[in-house]
Amino acid sequence: MKNSDVAPVYRSVMRIASPVVKYWGRLEVVGEEHLPLDGPVLLIGNHDSYWDPVAFGTGLIGRRQVRALAKSTLWKYRPVAWVVDRMGQIPIERNKGDAGALDSAIAELKNGACIGIFPEGTISRGAPLRARSGVGRLAQAVPETKVVLATITGSVDIVRFPKRPSIRIELFEPEQGQFKPDESATEFATRVMDEIRRRAPYALPGRKRTAERYRSRIEAGLPPKEKGH
Repeated sequence: MKNSDVAPVYRSVMRIASPVVKYWGRLEVVGEEHLPLDGPVLLIGNHDSYWDPVAFGTGLIGRRQVRALAKSTLWKYRPVAWVVDRMGQIPIERNKGDAGALDSAIAELKNGACIGIFPEGTISRGAPLRARSGVGRLAQAVPETKVVLATITGSVDIVRFPKRPSIRIELFEPEQGQFKPDESATEFATRVMDEIRRRAPYALPGRKRTAERYRSRIEAGLPPKEKGH
């Protein structure tokens, strides 16, 4: 990857994040050789912390610019919208089967982009989430896409000062291979997320009080996040 291939705003954001993620967070990246330097790539990962997209971007910028499918609410704020647009991020509306966002991601894949996606849709807050089929539809639509799986652990500790995090990103290829012509988009999404979660169990985000609140709700059989919060 040529350094000039990375958008200037993307490079600047990752440079700003480096002191937190790379140095304070003691970021370690394993398996970078699985991420091609060019060509269409679908980078699929777990999502337990709001810091995950930044950690992926910071850790992998030496090989690729990751264009993430990000929640559309980020575009409500003009300064943020200006930044994420120039970072090449793609807005997607959660829980609405956003065909427009998938069409945009498909077009970028066909142009050779590296698209990052969290199939669980939002941070887990320590509770299992269903993998959404959109990731399978992307792999299905662009058969030449290389699927790379990724786990990130330790990112939930970034906010737990003075505890110092140890963030680790591991890249690897699916044990059962790339997208198969005879599997559905849902089957593919479930397969790869099951494999990712075997290596990166669900983790509680937030500082001690927030994490304990999530834990208590999960143990009571309730969703970790209260409605309206």
